[in-house]
Amino acid sequence: MTRALILDTETTGLDPATGDRVLEVAAIEVVNLVPSGREFHRVIDPERDVPEEATRVHGFTREMLRGKPVFAQILPELLDFLGDDPVVAHNAPFDFNFLDHEFDRCGVPRIARSRMVDTLALAKTRFPGLPNSLDALCRRYGIDNTMRTSHNALLDVQLLSQVYLELMGGKQPVLGLAERHVAPLATGADGQLRTRTPRPIVPTPEELERHAGFLGKLKDPVWSGFIEG
Repeated sequence: MTRALILDTETTGLDPATGDRVLEVAAIEVVNLVPSGREFHRVIDPERDVPEEATRVHGFTREMLRGKPVFAQILPELLDFLGDDPVVAHNAPFDFNFLDHEFDRCGVPRIARSRMVDTLALAKTRFPGLPNSLDALCRRYGIDNTMRTSHNALLDVQLLSQVYLELMGGKQPVLGLAERHVAPLATGADGQLRTRTPRPIVPTPEELERHAGFLGKLKDPVWSGFIEG
């Protein structure tokens, strides 16, 4: 089983070194590239103002965030959810840089860069010279992003999980049919995958006799040998 976390943050600005802070963090769990249904989502009081230009991007204002937990309060839950698994983000160095500063404030070790998976870097390798924003990749892969009217961390990770699946090959290795040598699968009325029971078609003696009679009316039929056995 391969577990990873798709993560996104929203912030008060672009540079944590000048005092910008995280105000929203979301992550969803994927197992073998498939979302498991487990998610983490917190809106955070950044303990500072939210510039108007940032509000235009994600919609959060200072007043909306007053009274929300501060980053130090949500950090234990976030660390527990992330565990020791890879963390996937679009333009991941941006999110990791902000998390580094937040972790430093809390006196907690940073997430190792060895765990970072950057889907922007993956997309640039696959589509050099083309637009590779999250919206551009959704359009390229036919992923519906019409509900994305502003940046929202939880919606963004849900879209990114679909993009990540496509970037990694577009198939779900959890099925592993070829490797496991199992019978073909069929979808039942309830939508669940079930093993299909083979149902070979065996002609009756009467059907074979009629078929032989039909072939007898033809001149040198090439498939006459198929009526034997």
